[in-house]
Parts: sequence; C-alpha cells; structure tokens
Amino acid sequence: MDNSVSIHAIWLAQDDPKKNTAVKLGKRGQLKLHENLRRLPRRGILLDPLCGKVFGPEDHHLLETGSLVGLDCSWAQIENSVETVTRKTKLVRRMLPLLLAANPVNWGKPSRLTTAEAIAATLYLAGHKEQAKSIMAAFGWGERFIELNYEPLEAYANAATSSDLIDLQFEIFDIERPEE
Repeated sequence: MDNSVSIHAIWLAQDDPKKNTAVKLGKRGQLKLHENLRRLPRRGILLDPLCGKVFGPEDHHLLETGSLVGLDCSWAQIENSVETVTRKTKLVRRMLPLLLAANPVNWGKPSRLTTAEAIAATLYLAGHKEQAKSIMAAFGWGERFIELNYEPLEAYANAATSSDLIDLQFEIFDIERPEE
C-alpha cells in the first residue's frame, strides 16, 4: 500500500521556469503543478512562510486525509503572492520551523527555502522521510539539504507538540526568543 502524501504546488510564474524546483518536480511527476487556483485540492496544508503558525505534530493528520500544497513564487513578491492565494483557498496555512536553505541561490540562509525544500521538510517532519528524500534527489544539491538540516529535522520530527517544536528551534539555532 502506498502511503505517500499527495503533493501539489501553486505556480505563479514569477521566476525562471528552467531553475524552478516545483516545475522540475512537476515534470518528474512528483507533484501536480497548478496555475489555476480553482483546481487546487480542497483539504490539506498550504505552506505559507508568513502565516505565523508552525506545522507541528497536531497537523500531521491533515496530510493523511488531504494534500500538501507548496506556494511557488518569488521571495521578492511573497507578501502579494500569499495574499492572493489565501483569499482563494480554504487550505490550512502553516509555516515551517527554522531550517537552512541548501539551494544555490540562498545557501545557508535561514528559512529561504525553495518550494522543493519546503515540501521535503514538511514530509520529513510528518514521518514521510523516504518521500522527502525522493523529492530532494531530483536536485544535485538536494541531498545537502537533508544533511545540513539533519539535526533540526530529526528534533522537530520527534517533538510532541507544536510548542515543543517552537522551543527547539530557538535552542538548536541558539537564537533569542522574541518578546511576546
């Protein structure tokens, strides 16, 4: 029985399709690429790096009954892109805890992940590690993403609650928690 997660990406065509990770995964049949937002799945998670709520253990069941949807847009246009998409979908919006990018454009930058990195990280956190590795295998630098983030990915995947997961990111990356 195949227990892999159904993966989709919203492609807003804001960057070079030859370098685009979601386009490449779509061509490989590893995700369904959507230009028309009306064709998106109705249930599941939308990866939204601005939403303020981290994807945690309490959300894993949403991938079992729904889909994982990445938002593929330019970081330079992220605010407008998120606003446009979230008005047109009822998917549950979640962001990822702190991870480092391994892609050539944003290597080592905190949370500046490609769509493929964000999808793979979400799969990894939800216990779909082989599917995550398969996604990253599409890229020459892909294995490096898992290696670079192995410690945080493992710790986040083993967190009991979203609150624990949030605490872990401050501990792992030795950063101060912002004032609440």
